Amino acid sequence: MKVTVARAAGLDVHKDTVTACVRVPESGSGRCQEVREFRTFTHDLRRLRLWLIDQAVTHVAMEATGVYWRPVWHVLEDLEGVELLLVNAHHVKNVPGRKTDVSDAAWLAQLLECGLLKGSFVPPPVIAHLRDLTRYRKKLVEARASETQRIQKLLEDAGIKLDSVVSDVLGKSGREMLDALIVGVRDPRTLAEMARTRMRPKIPELRLALEGRFSQHHALMLEMHLAHVDHLTASIVRLDVEIDEVMVPFGDQSLRLQTIPGVGKRTAEVIVAEIGVDMSRFPTAGHLASWAGMCPGNHESAGKRRSGRARKGDHALRAALCEAAWAAARTKDTYLAAQFRHLRRRFGKGGDKKAVFALGHTILVIAWHLLANESTYEDLGGDYFARRNDAQARKRYLIRQLEALGQRVTVESAA
Repeated sequence: MKVTVARAAGLDVHKDTVTACVRVPESGSGRCQEVREFRTFTHDLRRLRLWLIDQAVTHVAMEATGVYWRPVWHVLEDLEGVELLLVNAHHVKNVPGRKTDVSDAAWLAQLLECGLLKGSFVPPPVIAHLRDLTRYRKKLVEARASETQRIQKLLEDAGIKLDSVVSDVLGKSGREMLDALIVGVRDPRTLAEMARTRMRPKIPELRLALEGRFSQHHALMLEMHLAHVDHLTASIVRLDVEIDEVMVPFGDQSLRLQTIPGVGKRTAEVIVAEIGVDMSRFPTAGHLASWAGMCPGNHESAGKRRSGRARKGDHALRAALCEAAWAAARTKDTYLAAQFRHLRRRFGKGGDKKAVFALGHTILVIAWHLLANESTYEDLGGDYFARRNDAQARKRYLIRQLEALGQRVTVESAA
């Protein structure tokens, strides 16, 4: 195979070691390679960097192995005149029967020198920092939701049916009742009188819901659960403040994204954190959808389509887009809501999830155009699909359907 990169290096990265293979021209028309192993301490990675400089390497490729590639990438990313590629491990499967660290590094180097590798999207530092913050915030929000469910489970065990009457157990009134239970208040009437504003009419029902077998054991567990919820809430607030500061340079892009129905401030932050704002990295909206795993899979053999299951992609982005799609599906008189109804009819019974996934794909395509063209969203209207349909063709179709049932059809225009 034709060699397109004269001096290439492949790195097989692990937690404690990096196996590096450098392939360079030798006298005559052949190629020679040299393999070395380095530890992943910063001192040893600097030695790897100096060795690559001495070999005059112009292209370096490594697999995306967990988080272990990151220290190596950070040490090598500022090498002048060197193109650094992070490649998907699934795309560079080794030849069967040759599975060693040395052969992995050599295989990467050979693929690289023949121009057969394509680099993955590596966000710039500010986007990477924002991504860490938004992903950690999502984890904390999920942890707080889990802790709230534990509180509800504990109250059920104690016979306290507060969540059957109150929509938010940890709201202002609910929290006062829980704090009172912890300090020893057990009288349902006293607890029910802590209801505020719109909960006041529910006092008779609250008296029934707050009568149970709440013990000192329940009080201890509830106190620890609430302390954990408060800690998680404080951490989420701190993350929100930090994210707002990091998002300042991307304020315009965030506002553009928020013009899409279903996309709020937090979803816009996740989109920016996952794909950045420079769409030149993705030549088309289709490339972005494929990278994110938001488009149907393509598996065809012998003229038969095997599966349309979407590939694994960016999990955080997919979750945010699907949440935005559910929100957009509930909007009124918008193109996205009309598309959801159109797709749900098309997919048939149980097609809600498929329709939401397809709607998330549409939102991602819209986001690419807004960021690439620096424009705002212009809705096509809730009657888009009705306007697009050909009325005459629809009429002919319905007539054929009735005639197939043995009916004679006469069409008369309405006055």
